[in-house]
Amino acid sequence: MASAVDAVGEPIPTSAVLMSASKHIAGRCRGENIAFLKCKKDDPNPEKCLDKGSQVTRCVLSLLKDLHQKCTKEMDAYAGCMYYNTDEFELCRKQQKEFEKACPLN
Repeated sequence: MASAVDAVGEPIPTSAVLMSASKHIAGRCRGENIAFLKCKKDDPNPEKCLDKGSQVTRCVLSLLKDLHQKCTKEMDAYAGCMYYNTDEFELCRKQQKEFEKACPLN
C-alpha cells in the first residue's frame, strides 16, 4: 500500500485507512454519525436517510484529507501496517503511537 490518497490528493477510504483513522472519525464526525443512526432508527425507508449518510461521508473524507496533509508519513505507515496485517490493531501499535503523536486526537 503506497499511499492513502490518489494522484489528485483525494483520500482512498480503504478498510485499513478507515480503521487507522477510526478514533479520529469517532471524534470529529460524531454528530453526523449520531444523526444518521437516529434517522435509520426512526425511519425504515433507506431513501429518507441518504442526506444524513452523505454528510457522514463528507465528514470522513474531509477528515482523511486533513490527516493526510498534517501527518502524511505517519498515516501512511499506520495504514500500511494495518493493510499488511489485515486490520489487526495489536500488530501495529508502534505505528499507531507515532500516528497519534503526529496527529493527536482532539
